[in-house]
Amino acid sequence: MRRRARKLPPAVMAPAPMVAVQPGAVPSVASIVLPDGRVVTGYAINPAQPEPLAAKPPVSRAAVNVALGGVGFLAVCGGLLLLTTFITALTALITQLITLAAVIFGGWIAVQVFRPHGHHGGTTVNIRKAIFKRNHFHG
Repeated sequence: MRRRARKLPPAVMAPAPMVAVQPGAVPSVASIVLPDGRVVTGYAINPAQPEPLAAKPPVSRAAVNVALGGVGFLAVCGGLLLLTTFITALTALITQLITLAAVIFGGWIAVQVFRPHGHHGGTTVNIRKAIFKRNHFHG
């Protein structure tokens, strides 16, 4: 024998609690009639709206990073070029100063060597052969 399905007793619904709602934002109430004749009333649930995606910049981040890297590389190359120019100029200055000192010192040596020898009011003394006599040196 087949058994008959029993009828379910009607659902007892408790009254919905009162919800304080701000004016101007009253949610809509929906009623649904079930196939067995019961009516279910409740608030309609609005589907959740997805968060708007952040607007993509017109230029990709990778392109910006490559461009910034290129600018940094050019700055370093420019700095190295200026550094090598500075070192070259400093080397030239030091070379000129050494040359100037050599010319001045060489000129002083030349004056000492090519000056005529003789007694010009001074006394030439050779201490190893000198004889001390009456406060004079005799050679």
